[in-house]
Amino acid sequence: MDITDFAQKVCKAVKEKLSDQHTVELKEVRKNNGVLLHGLLISSGSHNVVPTIYLDHFFRAYNEGMTFAEILRRLLEVYGQDVPARSIDMEFFRDFEKVQNRICFRLIGQAGNEELLNDIPYVEFLDMAICFFYAYKGNELGEGSILIHNSHMEMWECSVTDLMGLARQNTPALFPWQCCTMEEVIREMIDREHQEELLAEEVPMKVLSNRQRTNGAACLIYPNVLEHLAEESKSDLYILPSSIHEAILLADSGREDPGELKSMIVQVNRTQVAPEEVLTDSLYRYDRGKKRVEIIL
Repeated sequence: MDITDFAQKVCKAVKEKLSDQHTVELKEVRKNNGVLLHGLLISSGSHNVVPTIYLDHFFRAYNEGMTFAEILRRLLEVYGQDVPARSIDMEFFRDFEKVQNRICFRLIGQAGNEELLNDIPYVEFLDMAICFFYAYKGNELGEGSILIHNSHMEMWECSVTDLMGLARQNTPALFPWQCCTMEEVIREMIDREHQEELLAEEVPMKVLSNRQRTNGAACLIYPNVLEHLAEESKSDLYILPSSIHEAILLADSGREDPGELKSMIVQVNRTQVAPEEVLTDSLYRYDRGKKRVEIIL
């Protein structure tokens, strides 16, 4: 059974479980880097917001031995948790004045996102693209994001320059940057039993992200951040884009092998990062004298 057959089987089973007041349908959703996910949409007449439940990780669990009955139970449990208690008034989203204080930016790679970039406003940054989203925050849906498309820009009668100006102010304010040592990150993420082994040698790298650790690679384009960190280390900085969520910084001591750093980026992207979270395979360096980022390899 492939993912398409599995999705159709799930859709049919969910329809049988729910009342006639619900509509159940499948939708393919194209994510970052052209990754295609299979979503299940369950709607009812009493709600105008339809959460998308992605079936791909359920399919992996099924192939690893989870029964179909358990898959169905968990999926309906997710739906019960995600569906808002009442309809959400999204009319505010039509009014540019009501959304402009939460328009933010994030970074994605240009390669692999050509189809997406045809449909959204963006600004080129080296081989990456600065794109825009609305940072939603509300009692009913919690926190989330709405990707801004060309159709939104037309509706608001604004320009890419307008979006960029707002995002430059809003993003650092709503998603403050932080730069941690690799040791701090390891202590936060790894259980105590394995920390001593990993921390046996000093790791000269730092991790730049935002406090939420979501789309934190965008901190690379926050005003004066790289300038501040380069002055702090008194050196140029190698930048290893470990994912769309963070970047690794390494002070350029003159002893580093750019080829090895490039190989490290490629290997991590292929083995440790989810395909939709890969930023680029490029190695960058922030030139302290020129105060700009350049592609090295």
